[in-house]
Formats: sequence, C-alpha cells, structure tokens
Amino acid sequence: MQELDSTSEFDAAHNADFFSALPAQPAVFAVEPHAELAGAKPFLLRTANLRQRLARLLGPPDPASKRLNLRDFAARVRYRVVGSPFELSFLHWQHARRLWPAGYRERVRLRPPAVLKVSLSNAYPRCYATRRIGANGFYFGPFASRRAADTFASGFLDLFKIRRCQIKIRRDPSFPGCIYSEMKMCLAPCFAGCSKEDYDVEVGRVVAFLATGGASLTAELEREREAASEALDFERAAAVHRRIEKAAEALRGLPDLARRLEDLNAVVLQRAAEENAVAVFAVRAGRIEEPRLLRFAELASEPRSVEQILREWLEGAGDPLSLPAKAAASQQSYRELEDQLSLLARWFHKKPRIGEIFFRESTARSSAAAPQDEASARRNSEWPYRRILRACSRLLAPPAVES
Repeated sequence: MQELDSTSEFDAAHNADFFSALPAQPAVFAVEPHAELAGAKPFLLRTANLRQRLARLLGPPDPASKRLNLRDFAARVRYRVVGSPFELSFLHWQHARRLWPAGYRERVRLRPPAVLKVSLSNAYPRCYATRRIGANGFYFGPFASRRAADTFASGFLDLFKIRRCQIKIRRDPSFPGCIYSEMKMCLAPCFAGCSKEDYDVEVGRVVAFLATGGASLTAELEREREAASEALDFERAAAVHRRIEKAAEALRGLPDLARRLEDLNAVVLQRAAEENAVAVFAVRAGRIEEPRLLRFAELASEPRSVEQILREWLEGAGDPLSLPAKAAASQQSYRELEDQLSLLARWFHKKPRIGEIFFRESTARSSAAAPQDEASARRNSEWPYRRILRACSRLLAPPAVES
C-alpha cells in the first residue's frame, strides 16, 4: 500500500504559510490530532484540490456556519498527491480500510458490486444477481447496477431452460410447476420433468455462454443452422437464425467489463502525479494491484523497450489463479475482492471516464472454446501492447487548447 508520504505541521498562528506550501492538486490526506487528544483518530479524507480543502477545514471558523472546522483539532497533516480520480479512490479505500476496518464501506460510500452468480454447490443451480461473492460459485460481472445485472440475466436466460424460481427442488411429480415450465422455458426439475444429468448439461451451457461472452451458444446455433440448411429444412434453419439474432440482442448491452471474474484481467492506465509519467494498474482476476510508474523521461536511457518492461510486469507473475481454486481464500479475501470490483465498476461506468483500460483477451472469449480447453485458452491470451503504448501517448499529450 502506498503511504501518505508528505507531512506538514500545522500552526494556526502561521496558517497562511501553511496553506501556500500545499499543492493545489488531488490528494488523500489525514488530519492528525494534538497529542493531548488521547484516543482521537485522524480525519481521513480525499479531495480534488488539497490547498483549497484544507483552507476550508483549518481556516478561521465562521461562527454563522455549521461547516466542519478542525483548526483546534489539527496538529499536522499527512498527504499523498495523486494524478487521477481512479488512483484517488483506490488510495482512499486502502487507507480507510486500515483506519476503520469495521466501518470503512460506509465512510467511503462503497457498495458491493452487482454480479451474476451460478451457485454450483446447489443440486439444481440457477443464475441470479447478487452483491455477495463467496466460494463454490461461478461469478460473472461486475455490472453498473443490480438493475443492469437483472436486465441482462432476464434477456439471456430466455435462451436456456434452467430454473428461475427460488423454491427448494424436491422432484415431486405431483407439483404443479410454474409458468416457465408451461411455456417450455424450463426443464422443470421441480416435478421431475428432466433427469439430473440433463439439467447439469443445460447449466453447463449457461456457464459456457457467460465464460465465452456468448461465443459458445453462437457457434452451437450456427452449426445447427448449417445442418438444417444442408438437410433442406429451411423452416428450421430460419427458426435457428432467429435464435442467433436473439442471442446477439441479449449480448448487445453487455459492457466489456462484465466477464467471468477469473478472466477479468486488464490494465488500467492513468496519468501519474509525476511529470511525464503514467501509472499502470494491473487487474488480475478482478483484483487491483499496486500501481507501477512508467517514467518516460527516464525510459529514454533504458536498454529495454517500454513494451519489454510491460511484458515483465504483466506476464512475469504468470496466469492468475481462479478464485474457487484458492484453498486459503477467506471471507476477508472475498470482501476485498468485492471492494476492488466496486471501485473498478464505479470508475468504468462513470461519464466521462478519465484514463483507459485494456483487457487481456483469451481465445475462450473470442471463440467457442470448450471448457476443457480453458487452460490452453489462457496460455494463448494476449495483452494488446501496441494499443497500450498508444494510450500512454494520448494520456501524456498536452490538453487541446480551444481557439
């Protein structure tokens, strides 16, 4: 974790000198109390302009105002200047989590992310939206909101026949079923309308659809359409073609960020606080790593190219482990993953979005790779280095001046 690396002692008698020495830049800061205030914790805040924010907090109080004033509380201020809103949120979350381990989410206004879950520990799994991540499940996301996750699930589940009800399945032939079974949109395990093996196959198709970004179903339907055309069954071919169009419609509103969590590998580029530098945040299996700086002024004398440096950073650690395979994963680890996915989703869906993101695409997402080929698909996945380098140039380019 990056520490608050700058400190300024506060003296109310010389506050003008104190404020003038502060940078007017985005920063995370902590206002620390006087020693005599035993047990008092620092005030941890973030701001887009450190000098302006502290002038309001530590300046002479206005008797007619109810605004928070820490002039009599502050002994010193520790802070760290950042270069982007994404880095500001990430650093603020890290320090808030350490300072208030029980209530940091409320203080930083952070909600767990909306994801889709297929609970594989259930005998008859279903796919549903949730804000909690744990073990023994297939997770897909994150989405901008719970409503967005529900909307996407409602659209693509029409293409499959797994259950949507929340009842406990007892396989009772006398059970009346529901409207989905009557419309032939569910295999109806509730009244033994299918075998356990048939239901497991359908769940596997749902998981493959999400894992490949819809490529598995599209390839399956295209093969079926081709076979129908060769058999001169044009009516069936037309019906299959309509299903392909329906699948495309269901995928149309799917954001690039939403994918199987184990495959959420990306790099977020942000302008750094340092001059002529870019902060590189690697995201592995949905977890945000500490930023690394590309200092282009120093790289000019490096024997290695920028692409070689990026390759060492992004590929040196190897493929990320899948989340369910982590034997030592604890609830605290899943809570940390939820937080980082929420930070990532909040930044990704903000308009305008400052900075750039590039995903490590695998053949499993761009083609109909079967689940048993998943390991080779990850080995064959690549980072778009050329596009990353061009994005660095854009981030460091001076802002356009309006005429």
